[in-house]
Amino acid sequence: MTPFALRFDNRFTSELPGDPETSLRRRQVLGACWSPVAPTPVAAPRLLAHSSEMAETLDLSPEDVASDAFTQVFSGNRLLPGMDPFAACYGGHQFGNWAGQLGDGRAISLGEVVNSQGERWELQLKGAGLTPYSRTADGRAVLRSSVREFLCSEAMHHLGVPTTRALSLVTTGEEVVRDMFYDGNPRPEPGAVVCRVAPSFLRFGNFEILAARQETQLLESLLDFTMDRDFPHLEGDVPERRAAWFRAVCERTALMVVEWMRVGFVHGVMNTDNMSILGLTIDYGPYGWLDDFDPDWTPNTTDAHGRRYRFGHQPAVAQWNLLRLAQAVHPLYPATDPLQEGMEHFHRTYTERYDAMLRAKFGLSDRETGGKHGQDSGKEGDTETLEEEDVLIQDGLALLHRVEMDYTLFFRLLGEAAGQTPGGASSESQGEGPGESSSESSHKSASASGDRINFLTHFEAAFYDAAKAEAHREELGEWFRRWRVRVDASPEPPEARRARMHQVNPRYVLRNYLAQEAIDLAEQGDPSRIRTLLEVMRRPYEDQPGHDRFAARRPEWARNRPGCSMLSCSS
Repeated sequence: MTPFALRFDNRFTSELPGDPETSLRRRQVLGACWSPVAPTPVAAPRLLAHSSEMAETLDLSPEDVASDAFTQVFSGNRLLPGMDPFAACYGGHQFGNWAGQLGDGRAISLGEVVNSQGERWELQLKGAGLTPYSRTADGRAVLRSSVREFLCSEAMHHLGVPTTRALSLVTTGEEVVRDMFYDGNPRPEPGAVVCRVAPSFLRFGNFEILAARQETQLLESLLDFTMDRDFPHLEGDVPERRAAWFRAVCERTALMVVEWMRVGFVHGVMNTDNMSILGLTIDYGPYGWLDDFDPDWTPNTTDAHGRRYRFGHQPAVAQWNLLRLAQAVHPLYPATDPLQEGMEHFHRTYTERYDAMLRAKFGLSDRETGGKHGQDSGKEGDTETLEEEDVLIQDGLALLHRVEMDYTLFFRLLGEAAGQTPGGASSESQGEGPGESSSESSHKSASASGDRINFLTHFEAAFYDAAKAEAHREELGEWFRRWRVRVDASPEPPEARRARMHQVNPRYVLRNYLAQEAIDLAEQGDPSRIRTLLEVMRRPYEDQPGHDRFAARRPEWARNRPGCSMLSCSS
């Protein structure tokens, strides 16, 4: 059968120097940005799931995806004409320390596809076999980590978070031995290959390794290539373009992290080799989603002691990583001013966008509108009211933490409360009673008096510890009263406010326990939950009747279960 066709334009391998050695011998690769390496074939590939949106983006038809050729190509068993497979050379700072050469140890890029829209997409197989950068590993990936990467890549895209994408998830018919928590208990697990897709997989570490080796000429070639291929909109002479490039990287990184904070995502391993030059979320390893709101939570067992990559520290780590990138490219800049300005731009961008994001989550107007919510207050910005709202937001987050409330559910239910008319119940408030469902249809907006929301009743689905909620009853009620006064002062219609809040506060996120349930079934040969979650996460801001359980808070059985709470870099 004739395989499908893709149009390849492999600029990375054609314009940058590669490793002259073609063996898989593990080695230091000098004077090169990549090494030629083909995927290692697998025994019995089987397609478990694919992203229809990503397939369409690559001009692949449903018939192409259903063909045996698709499974053979994206398991690594077959190459298409035009493919030029390689593994990239890069280094990185891991947990704050320089780790030297790292590189694609279990990822092999097949080449760069240019689709019918003129968009460039690099196709990369993760788990496709040994490369010169595999060090002591086997170049393979297990099903559990592959399911997590496949699902989260697509879930993040539909949430509106900058991310790499995933095309396909294929099992290999082979077993891989892994020690999940590095505790001396390895076991064989089913293997899998994910095809992940991005305009570029270049990382901060691609630049760092060349700087560390003082390969300045190659560093300059890489920077010029990156600007030409991935930032073609930059204008001016060479110094101006380089200044604009670093500023753009800083800005994109800031915007990415703001989106992480908005949806409660914790990357878990923000090493510089896991930071995308394009400001995309890359390398889904021991990531996690906030269940109960805890700024100090990290999903990574390796990070459990120092908590360097905890939720609330992600902006600071991103800034630290950008400083490492600035130090790497510094030899190519005649002065430090452009790099310093880029770092300052990161701080300004993050601060402004994070503030706007939080105000949106709480249903408050942005700062430019001012404290009078669109009305002319007679004062510029109504500073006093804005300061009161800042305190309201911080008090709300502090209460979320103390009371152990679910981050996603709290804000979604807050949006429901915002849909209530001032002093009365929403036209949609007559929902199900307590305990019937965590569905949004259970607005529970009216109290016994029928005209005012009772906090403990309305937010019942978001509490992980009912005793803590009861102990803070008065604080919660007082905070909610202050919030009610603020939003009721707005001329915005309640239903419009509710819709606006629901656009930034998702109904569904890929909680770790949901992914683990899908993994458990898939390891038994049933991929149906993977496909169901993929479909649910395509519309994370919409109510989806029949899928309420995927919006529920983490069940108690998952609080400390491996895969549902803490994960390792092997996860």
